[in-house]
Amino acid sequence: MAGTVTVPSASVPSTPLLKDELDIVIPTIRNLDFLEMWRPFFQPYHLIIVQDGDPTKTIRVPEGFDYELYNRNDINRILGPKASCISFKDSACRCFGYMVSKKKYVFTIDDDCFVAKDPSGKDINALEQHIKNLLSPSTPFFFNTLYDPYREGADFVRGYPFSLREGAKTAVSHGLWLNIPDYDAPTQMVKPRERNSRYVDAVMTVPKGTLFPMCGMNLAFDRDLIGPAMYFGLMGDGQPIGRYDDMWAGWCMKVICDHLSLGVKTGLPYIWHSKASNPFVNLKKEYKGIFWQEDIIPFFQNATIPKECNTVQKCYLSLAEQVREKLGKIDPYFVKLADAMVTWIEAWDELNPSTAAVENGKAK
Repeated sequence: MAGTVTVPSASVPSTPLLKDELDIVIPTIRNLDFLEMWRPFFQPYHLIIVQDGDPTKTIRVPEGFDYELYNRNDINRILGPKASCISFKDSACRCFGYMVSKKKYVFTIDDDCFVAKDPSGKDINALEQHIKNLLSPSTPFFFNTLYDPYREGADFVRGYPFSLREGAKTAVSHGLWLNIPDYDAPTQMVKPRERNSRYVDAVMTVPKGTLFPMCGMNLAFDRDLIGPAMYFGLMGDGQPIGRYDDMWAGWCMKVICDHLSLGVKTGLPYIWHSKASNPFVNLKKEYKGIFWQEDIIPFFQNATIPKECNTVQKCYLSLAEQVREKLGKIDPYFVKLADAMVTWIEAWDELNPSTAAVENGKAK
């Protein structure tokens, strides 16, 4: 009929945002049937799948997705001796996908995370919300009590300095989870039936000087701005600690973002975290970290990066040396981790020579 206009759904944009500028990175040990639920939102984008565990196992990916898949043999072939910095038998292996991506933005999600619904019952396009977070500024230098002032229907409140209203570039968007909360093993044990049903319609900037426990299962970042800092450390097979990969990356990233005047947002979007991991297995992985974090967190709270460090790589190498010097006294693992942090940067620069000289998001 003449004059009829089809209005696209608000949750599925007619032209996907950043279609050619964003990769979706998924670590996995199993068939990726969960992608069927995400098909309306993910199918237009390129996927980078990092297969953990047995490289001879075949991972099934549903038809219709554009993807590349890397297993441990591929990682060893591409990185050679530097492959030692990529964790094995741990979801920390996902950061290899960050390294081989050639896109400006990365979104990473776990394979037990499904599409959540907002309070009205509508499917949440998590990727679209992450993109909105990344494309609008952050406010790390002064807290806005209406949270994100750049969202529709919000603004800067009375008393917010006009000189700071331009905000800062957003480097990281940290999303949350409905159903299974991201708890540590002791909390899982004492609250085995607890589920998160609270949907808080808010996005806020993590203030400068404040650390937070970053979770890697619903996370997006500007690879050009902060990519080299998103190293998930040495975890899993052969290491004395696990389940601290994303948090380690988050602490390093936040210190560097503060130094380079970049912003980090947390809040929306939500995903549906479908299953709880075994708390007893988790405790075995976490128990050293539970003790160590009482020293690790003050270390990051007091870490300072020299003014002459004007690239993410320089900042990260400075942190690596401080890890070696100060945390190495706690356990030899941290000396090994510091070595791996240096190796990570060397490998990143080999695969991404054009990003080796970027100052605050601008080429030198």
